[in-house]
Amino acid sequence: MNYLGKIEEITTDGRLIVECEDLPDIGSQVFDNKDRKIGRVGRVFGPVDAPYASIDVDKESKRPTIGTELFFKGRDKNGKGKRRNRRD
Repeated sequence: MNYLGKIEEITTDGRLIVECEDLPDIGSQVFDNKDRKIGRVGRVFGPVDAPYASIDVDKESKRPTIGTELFFKGRDKNGKGKRRNRRD
């Protein structure tokens, strides 16, 4: 697991805003420090040198508070990993 960052803000619709220490992929699963699933990365935005991530919280997960450290696991890649050369 990679360290994502600390929760900076919670929006009115329940999304978590985190200033990223390590850049996640959109759709990556997000966990707290006790390895409980919190949600998924919905959006990455902001300046390139200090990006932010918006986390879509799962309905059944416990709501974290501001300052909670979050971690992420990379999203599984679907499909073929390499391009095929079709010139024969």
